[in-house]
Amino acid sequence: MAKEIPDLVVEARAGTGKGAARQARRDGMVPGVVYGGGADPLALQIPFNALIKHLKAGRFLATLFNLKMEGQDDVRVICRAVQRDVVKDLPTHIDLIRLRRTTKIALYIPVEVVGEEESPGLSRGGVLTLIRPEVELKVTAGDIPDHITIDVSEMEIGDNISISSVKLPSGAKPTIDRDFVIANITAPSALTAAEEAEDEDEVAADEVEAINVDQDGSDEAGDGEGETKE
Repeated sequence: MAKEIPDLVVEARAGTGKGAARQARRDGMVPGVVYGGGADPLALQIPFNALIKHLKAGRFLATLFNLKMEGQDDVRVICRAVQRDVVKDLPTHIDLIRLRRTTKIALYIPVEVVGEEESPGLSRGGVLTLIRPEVELKVTAGDIPDHITIDVSEMEIGDNISISSVKLPSGAKPTIDRDFVIANITAPSALTAAEEAEDEDEVAADEVEAINVDQDGSDEAGDGEGETKE
């Protein structure tokens, strides 16, 4: 279930400071730094177009990468920050952190849904709402799951699935201590409206019946009073 770790190809950056960073941007690169892992910080740069491609792919800040730099050993990293231009919203700097295989890290893991075709609630027209399309888990860097799976094949309208009922990968645990709902199946608006109308009809019928009973009682009482007077 562990996902394949993609490569993040970067170059060593000569010099540090604002001047070197500006030069890197003029050269079509985005400056950055990698730190942590018991080693000294290392200045780097990545081609602007390559970084944009990674950002457009999504989940850049939640993806473990294999950092490749000429003259350096490959190392697992994760991006901790992407600084952007306040006007153009384009990346201007990235911060990466080195990770060991045994390092514990909190990541948002996508939720995959199975069993939709067998779900009795969905077959009746129920609506599946994925309240948490991603769940934050504390996982080991060397064994990051690609997703977690929820099975809705036995869910009826009104049922929900919470994190406590999900089988998590070995070594993974939620970052939130309390139990929480991941998905539920609710009645469609048309069905809800029909049920509400049915309830209103039943209430109206009960009210009419009650009025009739009261009127019958009043008539009987009136008849009795008339006989007494005679």
